[in-house]
Amino acid sequence: MKNPVTLPRRHLLTGSAAALSALGLAAWTRGVHAQAVPAAAAKPLPAYAGWKNPGSLIVHSSSTLETRRAAFGTGVVTPSSQLYIRNNLPAPDAAIVADRDAWSVSIEGVKAPRTLTLAELRTLGIETVTTVLQCSGNGRGFFPSKPSGTPWTVGAAGCVVWSGVPLRNVVAALGGLAGSAAYLTGTGGEKLPEGVDPLTVVVERSVPIQALDDAILAWEMNGEPMPLAHGGPLRLIVPGYQGVNNIKYVKRVAFGAEQSQARIMSHGYRMSPPGTKASPEQPSVWEMTTKSWINGPLPEQGTLKAGQVQVHGVAFGGTRGVKGVDVSVDGGKTWQAAQLIGPDLGRFAWRQFVLPVRLAAGSHELLSRATDTAGNVQPEQREENLGGYNNTSWRDHGVTVAVA
Repeated sequence: MKNPVTLPRRHLLTGSAAALSALGLAAWTRGVHAQAVPAAAAKPLPAYAGWKNPGSLIVHSSSTLETRRAAFGTGVVTPSSQLYIRNNLPAPDAAIVADRDAWSVSIEGVKAPRTLTLAELRTLGIETVTTVLQCSGNGRGFFPSKPSGTPWTVGAAGCVVWSGVPLRNVVAALGGLAGSAAYLTGTGGEKLPEGVDPLTVVVERSVPIQALDDAILAWEMNGEPMPLAHGGPLRLIVPGYQGVNNIKYVKRVAFGAEQSQARIMSHGYRMSPPGTKASPEQPSVWEMTTKSWINGPLPEQGTLKAGQVQVHGVAFGGTRGVKGVDVSVDGGKTWQAAQLIGPDLGRFAWRQFVLPVRLAAGSHELLSRATDTAGNVQPEQREENLGGYNNTSWRDHGVTVAVA
């Protein structure tokens, strides 16, 4: 276990944050807004997310907002105003962010268990990490089987900068783990409906204890206090893991030998084969794996003029960095190595890539295929499953453009 460190924040902005400092805060919180493509949302923004940019989002429901593919632009960090939203329960009352420092979280499974306020957490150290935040159902809209749930395409994802206290520091400050824990469990602080078994609705997820090395309790997102819509005042961030494991409004963190018995853990977010029912024996939706997609040019931008174009997109490797990306402009018959552009904000962040190509008149299917630092290559086909989870198929994520 790593030792706790209490240092001024300027000494802790290393790795991903050091690259950000070269950009300047304004460059990534304001500059990308101009790249968003204005478009009328089918539904109005819900009140708790009314501060977001409606032209950058597709409103599926009051709890599911998707970033438009054309709004990602070519910057690395996704502005908060256009980041997707997926809530399993309604957001709590905004009163919880009125006095952020008073928010408390219970730490269990350590030698000196106790409840800590956010103000106390701030004294235990600060770390900044840039991660891809992605709903495990991102890409569900490409499944021919039409799984139940939001038909996300690519927009239930973003690249986000989080600041908070490393969870390992908190554990160390409380004497270390009480025993040989196998899982780290986070519990959300949403208000539960009355008259039902709490285990059927509570947002509580367990991840392998190895995640403790990188997990943080974050109170800032993209350089600002954590918004209510994204889990403020405090969120458990588990870098490299699918979004559902990054617990909003975190009220409890526990370490133990067993996974949570909450239904969202025991039966929800399982890789259930088609034709079966979800069960605890099936693999849980945990780490993300190698994935990429193209964000431009796009068919909705109209017919392209024949000649040189810049094919660009994003790629990430879950818990690993991106080694490279190949691009095809002929439906996967041939591939060319793209260039990774922009700052490298660490192994949990995504990389932007670009390939200049000359396109002749006609129809062109554009595809991208990423490789992570361990040599894992993004697969051509999706893994069929009941929930439409973990779609990393490069074939599914392609786009077809017309050129004249």
